[in-house]
Amino acid sequence: MPDATQPAPTPINGPLASRYVDVANVAWEKTRFEGVEWKILMEDKERGLLTALMRWAPGARLPLHEHVEIEQTFVLDGSFEDHQGVCTAGNYVWRPQGSRHEAWTRTGATMLAVFLSPNRFFDQG
Repeated sequence: MPDATQPAPTPINGPLASRYVDVANVAWEKTRFEGVEWKILMEDKERGLLTALMRWAPGARLPLHEHVEIEQTFVLDGSFEDHQGVCTAGNYVWRPQGSRHEAWTRTGATMLAVFLSPNRFFDQG
C-alpha cells in the first residue's frame, strides 16, 4: 500500500517503462541440447543480452563452449557441475570472459542464468 505522504508513482510508458514478466505464463522452450529447456525472460538480440530460467533434466549436458562475456547462474533447485566444481540449490556461480567448460547435471536443475553475450559452442563451426 502506498504511503499517504508520498505521491503515487507516475506510470512510465515506452522504452523507459519497467517490464514485468509473468513467468508462470511463459512457455518452456526446448533448446538444441537434449534435456535442456528455458523460459526467456529478457532478450536484447542487438546487444546479445539474455536472461533465462533454465530447466535441465537429470543427465543433461552442454558440450564444450566458451563464455564470450561473463555468465552468471543462480541455482534454484537441483545442481549442475563442471570440471571445477558443483553448484547446488541456493548457490551462485559466475564464469569470466574467455572461460571454457562442459557442464552437466546428474540430478536435474532449475536455474536463473544471465548472459551478456551468447556462448560460443565449438560444434557450431
